[in-house]
Amino acid sequence: MKKLYVGNLPFSMSNDDLRNLFEQHGSVSSANIIQDRETGRSRGFGFVEMDSDSDASSAIESVNGHDCDGRPLVVNEAKPREERSGGGGGRRGGW
Repeated sequence: MKKLYVGNLPFSMSNDDLRNLFEQHGSVSSANIIQDRETGRSRGFGFVEMDSDSDASSAIESVNGHDCDGRPLVVNEAKPREERSGGGGGRRGGW
């Protein structure tokens, strides 16, 4: 199984639309568009999991640069998620 990053998605695209686009190139196990936590709107990118490496390679070649509602899609192999450091917040400066 290979996970693909898909960027520059039109904000009107649904998970089903994304799945249908990639199913033309092989078997898709999941297709998920990332949404903003606060607004629920698309963030303009998502991930697709293809069942085989050859299907994923075919999809990358065919869909990368594909015009979708006037936007050229960016497709490549997803990189492993980096661990985020905890903490955050807090103020700096003199009190």
